[in-house]
Amino acid sequence: MAEATSSVAIIFGVTGLVGRELVKRLITSKSDWKVYGIARRPEVNPLHSLRYQFISCDLLDPVETKQKLSPLQDVTHIFWITWTGQHCFDSQECCQQNKKMMSNALDAVMPKAKALKHVSLQTGMKHYVSLQDPWNAEENVYYSEKRPRVGASNFYYVLEDLIKERLAVEGNKVSWSVIRPGLLMGSSHRTFYNFVGSLCVYGTLCKHLNLPFVFGGTRELWEEACIDGSDARLVAEQHIWAATNDEISSIHGQAFNAINGPSFTWKEIWPTLGKKFGVEVPNEMFVTDFWYAKAMRDKGKVWEEIVVKQGLVVTKMEDLADWGFLDVLFRCPKKMLGSREKADRAGFTVTYKTSDSILYWIDTMRDEKLVP
Repeated sequence: MAEATSSVAIIFGVTGLVGRELVKRLITSKSDWKVYGIARRPEVNPLHSLRYQFISCDLLDPVETKQKLSPLQDVTHIFWITWTGQHCFDSQECCQQNKKMMSNALDAVMPKAKALKHVSLQTGMKHYVSLQDPWNAEENVYYSEKRPRVGASNFYYVLEDLIKERLAVEGNKVSWSVIRPGLLMGSSHRTFYNFVGSLCVYGTLCKHLNLPFVFGGTRELWEEACIDGSDARLVAEQHIWAATNDEISSIHGQAFNAINGPSFTWKEIWPTLGKKFGVEVPNEMFVTDFWYAKAMRDKGKVWEEIVVKQGLVVTKMEDLADWGFLDVLFRCPKKMLGSREKADRAGFTVTYKTSDSILYWIDTMRDEKLVP
């Protein structure tokens, strides 16, 4: 019989950017962790460890969720790093569907998990802004975790409220925390808003077709710091830190921004990216009327040819690249910059330079044979 472990994690969204890094850190930790990884679709590059069990589960199906997850009675830590994007972000439908997913999961796990200690929820910097509200062009703030909620429909708020409600009946025995990253940087071929994957495919297509590697967006987003980078490694470490640090986890519902460190601009980073991909970087890298969705939408067959020629993991272009996301990201009318003062003050010391993060994850995607 296998020995009981003192810490047992269940990670919802284990195949995503942060979920995969989190499980790797837990199963290689000096602490005695056992890990259940939950995702709807199977792992592409399965992780093999006696301390890890992957479970494919559709969390929107309450019957399947209860059948597969209720036997997991030894869970001590829940990490919620998943969401469904079938509906528009700022919509009631999005709120309701994500609430249903989490509710089904908690209904299945919590009644039997008598040793549950902590729930860690991942949301994001979108917590601080509503794209439906008017934009004040003069506003230039670094959002702190104290900033009040804005807007009526944000599923981040719904998930926070649901956890608070469910854990209240536990008599404060179970603590919880919220981790809020910015622009996530990691390796995946099935993640919503996959930034590094989109960049890699764009750079590869530019090189293959001898196209200029240009930045399409607004002048402001090209020249000014507008969003934080969040390395998946840092975010995973911050989840573990918040969930296992007694001093931190003893205060229920603490939120922490999870960002790399100093701000950056695309103008600073773009030439380095071009050199990394081995592409032509024109003198005028910024092109206001260049739209990725328009320029790249007919390149799917070219990508398939590259995959075969280079012996890559078989993917469609849309598995790795989200052109609409790049267009929105580089034209977003609101700055989403956060302060990491609270995390720093509490003793979280992990930092990354965002340009280094991007280069690291490009190399990782190459090593995993997702891109050439």
